[in-house]
Amino acid sequence: MKEDRKESVRKSGIYEKETGNPDGERKNQMQENVCAPETEAVLQRIRYDEKGLVPAVVQDEETKQVLMLAYMNEESLRRTLCTGTTWFYSRSRQALWNKGETSGHFQYVSKVSYDCDCDTILVIARQKGAACHTGNFTCFYRDFPQMK
Repeated sequence: MKEDRKESVRKSGIYEKETGNPDGERKNQMQENVCAPETEAVLQRIRYDEKGLVPAVVQDEETKQVLMLAYMNEESLRRTLCTGTTWFYSRSRQALWNKGETSGHFQYVSKVSYDCDCDTILVIARQKGAACHTGNFTCFYRDFPQMK
């Protein structure tokens, strides 16, 4: 695990565990869905809508571009906080999805914040490849005509 990732993990309150792989090598892995008590307390503050969802804006750490808007439920937010990659809830498929799982275009989480009303999430991430399903780096690649 890189030093900056270790620091990010430490700051987020995510617990790590050492596990061995079949080859006998040791590697760090995130213990899935086990967050520090202070993180669990913050999770309880989030105000989900009537469908149990909260909007999540993902912003690129380096360029500061808004990459995408998606929705999280409590489980996908917990997985995001505990694994270090973004997880969302697909409203059309009604299932959890890990961004990059099929495309390889993962979002590596640097920071997760929530707004003053506790009803919107902001994820700062390092994007690998395209964030948009169209192949564009950001989903916000189209502009309205200039206003007069």
